[in-house]
Amino acid sequence: MKSLLAMSSVIFMVVATTNVGNAQKKVQKFVESKVIDLPAEKVWAIVGEDYGAIAYSHPKIISSNYINGTLKAGEGAERVCNFNEKGTKFLKEKMVDYNPDEMTFVNTVYQSGRFPVDPEYTKAIYKVEPLAGGKSKITFEMQYRTKPAFMGAIAKGNFRKLIRDYFISIEHHAKTGEKVTKENFRKIKKLYS
Repeated sequence: MKSLLAMSSVIFMVVATTNVGNAQKKVQKFVESKVIDLPAEKVWAIVGEDYGAIAYSHPKIISSNYINGTLKAGEGAERVCNFNEKGTKFLKEKMVDYNPDEMTFVNTVYQSGRFPVDPEYTKAIYKVEPLAGGKSKITFEMQYRTKPAFMGAIAKGNFRKLIRDYFISIEHHAKTGEKVTKENFRKIKKLYS
């Protein structure tokens, strides 16, 4: 009886430990989209073709560049996105499943500096669709896991807001050619509210 009780305790501990491990690996997901009053080709040129220059159309990215021998957007292209002047808060990303005919690609994160995401579980799908009347729809579908994992649900609201601001920045940059920065974004956002 004692050995059966001890064995049951061991089995319970293994199951409980496995469930805790799985709970810690929880991946968060969300989808944001926006209709932009520009042709899809113009929006795709910014997000899909000018992949390394995201700093021109993102209010939080200070600088961005192609890295690791990448010269242009396409399958396997890599970029670094710096979120501070020192370059300590950054994401290194890679473009995969690149399909310019369908105007879509997957953006994977493979290294993060002082950014609370787990690269192994973090990626986003970009898709630009043409709409009637010379308009387009951009969709950003993200999955991520934070470090520590319990922060994932808390961070979701901030990430969604960041993407909504990014969409405004894309639209403004596509219409005007003006670089969007954290300094001018507040003024720009008012134009699109």
